[in-house]
Amino acid sequence: MTLLKLIETTSGQYSLLLEAGTTPVDDLIGELGHEPNGYFWEGVAQVLVSTEVPTLEGRFAYDPEAGMFCAYGTDLSALEDLAARMNVVATDGERLRRLVSEAEASGFEFDD
Repeated sequence: MTLLKLIETTSGQYSLLLEAGTTPVDDLIGELGHEPNGYFWEGVAQVLVSTEVPTLEGRFAYDPEAGMFCAYGTDLSALEDLAARMNVVATDGERLRRLVSEAEASGFEFDD
C-alpha cells in the first residue's frame, strides 16, 4: 500500500504528497496526542531525515498544510527515498509509535 504520491509538477520539479487523515495509523496518531495533519507528517519527515538519512538534509523543502503533507524539489531520488521511509511509518503502527516516542524523548516537538 503506497499512500504517498510523487508527481512531476513542472519539468524537473517534483512534489511528494500525502493526504492527511487517510492513513491506517490516524487513530494511533490521535492516541499519541497528535493530529494526523500535514504538519504532523512534516515532523515525521524531519525526524526520519535527521535520524536515518541525514544525507537528504537540504535536498528538498517542505510546504505542508492542515489537509496535506508536501515536500518538493528537483531531487527526484531524494524524494523517492523519503517517500519509501514515510510510507513505512504511515502503514506500520509499531514503527510510528517508536518514531514518535524516540523523537519526543530527544526533545523534538511535533508542530501539529
